[in-house]
Amino acid sequence: MTNRRQFLQSSLLAAGALALPGAGAAATTNRARVVSTWDFGVGANAAAWRVLGKGGSALDAVEAGARWAEADLCNPTVGRCGNPDRDGVLTLDASIMDGDGRCGAVAALEDIAHPVSVARAVMEKTPHVMLVGAGAQQFAVAQGFEKTPLLTDQAREAWREWLKTAQYTPQINAERQQRPGDKSNHDTLGILALDAKGRLAGACTTSGMAWKLHGRVGDSPIVGAGLYVDNEVGAATASGVGEEMVRNAASFLVVELMRQGRSPADACREAIERVVRKRPEASKQLQVCFLALNRDGEVGAFALHKGFVYALHDGGKGPHDQLHESASVYTTEQK
Repeated sequence: MTNRRQFLQSSLLAAGALALPGAGAAATTNRARVVSTWDFGVGANAAAWRVLGKGGSALDAVEAGARWAEADLCNPTVGRCGNPDRDGVLTLDASIMDGDGRCGAVAALEDIAHPVSVARAVMEKTPHVMLVGAGAQQFAVAQGFEKTPLLTDQAREAWREWLKTAQYTPQINAERQQRPGDKSNHDTLGILALDAKGRLAGACTTSGMAWKLHGRVGDSPIVGAGLYVDNEVGAATASGVGEEMVRNAASFLVVELMRQGRSPADACREAIERVVRKRPEASKQLQVCFLALNRDGEVGAFALHKGFVYALHDGGKGPHDQLHESASVYTTEQK
């Protein structure tokens, strides 16, 4: 484990590395922008920008970005190409939140292609925040969503390969490996947007950990854990092993730290520090990442382990329109 001096050095590097051009005090004009987790966030941001670039709302933008990941992306941790649980069943989780406090979520949803849109329907058409399992599917069908099998042949083959050993061990940044039969077992698309009117919104969508126990729900559909948005302050999303985000109410924590005056980068760093302090040995084995956007358009991120990247798009042609690698506590990526 890193000692205190190493941790502080990493924290200082993060504060400098994530001071993006145009962020902070100079960005108080609320120029529209969108940020997403991981390299597939580039495609999600492009879909979201088709809304933001026309003056559309942050809420519509994050839904569009998440829908792209659910349908057009083929990744073992998100949407239709997701890997199943240990029983061979593909279940999807999603949440969406507006900066005015409205939110909706679905968990353990089967055979519905766009869980993020079902989550928005929960937010807008029911008095509830979350629906799960068969009830979530029943609601989706009643709202006009088509029920269709989603498990791909590739995912089914990966599951059959896994059954030969049936060993379950989360691996750091395993989502960046996409070979059939590999141990890719977590990740999430988390997307945050600020629109031209200064409104914030966010969404998360995932198929969860591969080979999980049937019925397991991670942080992505849990408001305050995988996602939290407040127009008065900012927005945050999390990625990695969801149980750690649930244990720490992580995204809510990041937003509250920004409310206290921290920059997005510092807020993410402090939240990671709490994870390390509570579970120092576990933190060596698990990836946890935070991404935040404040109301002024400043972006920050921090991770436990090296390898977390995020995508930023603001409509410009400069360095913002590319991937950024987050600073981390542990700088050697586990192999």
